[in-house]
Amino acid sequence: MSGDPTGDGSGPEKAPADGDLSARLKRLETQLEGKRPKAAPSSAARTGASGGSAPLGQAMRLSTEFIAGVIAGGILGYIVDHLFGSKPWGMIVMLMLGFVTGIYNVMRVSGFSGRKTEKDPRQES
Repeated sequence: MSGDPTGDGSGPEKAPADGDLSARLKRLETQLEGKRPKAAPSSAARTGASGGSAPLGQAMRLSTEFIAGVIAGGILGYIVDHLFGSKPWGMIVMLMLGFVTGIYNVMRVSGFSGRKTEKDPRQES
């Protein structure tokens, strides 16, 4: 233990003071903050939700719309079969209508209905 912090025998070296290091570190931090672009607050930070929740919510809504149409068609088909005694045909027809309705609802919610909502005035001839 000779007091040489490096241990290479070159003699005692003066270590920088803690105050000097702190001042240099603060100066570097302020310079870096000045050069960084300001980030806009993300939508996830505002709502408190994770970044992947919006697509997941959309997928859940679309699947629920489809399944609800098929289940409603099945229930109505069962009721029609029970009331009129047309055992398999009411269920078959109403399940098909429920399937088509479910697809229509999914297309309507996703905005893929193919129908124009209003006429574009720029396309008039």
